[in-house]
Amino acid sequence: MVRSQSDGAVDLRKRAGRIARALARAYPDAICALHHDDPFQLLAATILSAQCTDARVNMVTPALFKRFQTPEKLAQASQSEIEQIIQSTGFFRSKAHSLRGMAQKLVAEFDGELPRSVEQLTQLPGVGRKTANVLLGTAFGIATGVVVDTHVKRIAHLLGLTRHTHPEKVEQDLMKLLPRKEWVNFSHRLIHHGRRICIARRPKCAECPLLKLCPRVGLPPL
Repeated sequence: MVRSQSDGAVDLRKRAGRIARALARAYPDAICALHHDDPFQLLAATILSAQCTDARVNMVTPALFKRFQTPEKLAQASQSEIEQIIQSTGFFRSKAHSLRGMAQKLVAEFDGELPRSVEQLTQLPGVGRKTANVLLGTAFGIATGVVVDTHVKRIAHLLGLTRHTHPEKVEQDLMKLLPRKEWVNFSHRLIHHGRRICIARRPKCAECPLLKLCPRVGLPPL
């Protein structure tokens, strides 16, 4: 019997569900790795995390948040003040420009309060869809999409959940496969999995809780 394309899609959704449940068992307490005390701090940290490790961001943000505790204070900061604090995160000039612009627009157009929609958040300098998804999902529990970072993109491909490489297309594939209630935690857990087990250059496949569910797309046989 020839299987239809719809049958394959159903099977893939079922496997995605099993993967989500396996990740939940393996990483029940997985949370966002960026240290923050409020949504504003999370937004600033996420902007800084572009092309930088979360560990490095977490080394920089205590000084940043101590100096600029609110959007109003950050909006009044000079470019050079911010650059000096965040220099080690890389691309510090553009990031400082984005942080200042983000804070200034928050104050001018949103009374210093973070909006709760992707459309409004992505109007802020330095904020794309991924950053908006991080903020809404982590700070407010609003599932607007699946956060696709380098770990999620890479592992979703290994798991055969997407054939795409562009983050927004990977996100659309994952959103179709997973129920909305899984979108936020799935990303957190897959990121943790990528750091602990499914490491890019030396994956610990023999220790992997997803091994029986993973076709290991692009990897040689065990």
